[in-house]
Amino acid sequence: MRGARSGALRRTYGASTVGALQIEVFSDVVCPWCWLGKRRLERAREELDFADEIEVRWRAFQLDPGAPVEPRPYADVLARKYGPDAVPRITNRLDHLGRQEGLDYRWDRVQRVNSFDAHRLLAWAATHGLDAQNTLSERLFRAYFTEGANVADRATLASLAGEAGLDVDDAAAALEAGSFADEVRADLAAAVENDVLGVPAFLLAPGFAIPGAQEVETFKTMLTRVHDRRA
Repeated sequence: MRGARSGALRRTYGASTVGALQIEVFSDVVCPWCWLGKRRLERAREELDFADEIEVRWRAFQLDPGAPVEPRPYADVLARKYGPDAVPRITNRLDHLGRQEGLDYRWDRVQRVNSFDAHRLLAWAATHGLDAQNTLSERLFRAYFTEGANVADRATLASLAGEAGLDVDDAAAALEAGSFADEVRADLAAAVENDVLGVPAFLLAPGFAIPGAQEVETFKTMLTRVHDRRA
């Protein structure tokens, strides 16, 4: 990822803790590197003595805004983007890195679909607390990359919300009503304003951004630097 900078986001949704070290994570649920980055961030957080001061908020980014709702084979999408010969190299590398973080990528099951409604659901989940949003984010990643779920299907999304501890009926109602579309569009605009050109991107504070699924030690170093600066 090139050119990411960390600046103040002009709008928010959901409750935030006063004085928390907030991390704004621009991510797409159909991005395998985003799942890897999530797990590495979590591992880094667990190893810091100020972990309880860190607050993570998931922001929407779409790798392919024009992706259809109807599923397409993921391998075909990768082949068109990078070339057929590159697909095994990409997936093998992610398999290796993912296993280190307990991730199970099942490429034969993954289907490329549009992620806009999944982002709407994540925005809705944030109104129930950032822990709820984070739990749902993990459930969506696992459903998409391990189980081959269609995360563009609203009934599937509502069911996954229920499995993440949220109310299935409320989730379904929000999805059918078109709720939180404006919040998702605002996130997409904020990504442009903050020079986020790829994901994952972790915005920590003005002047501090972590591009990509960096190593755990990199996360720890940057988080410590921002924490000490705030002290």
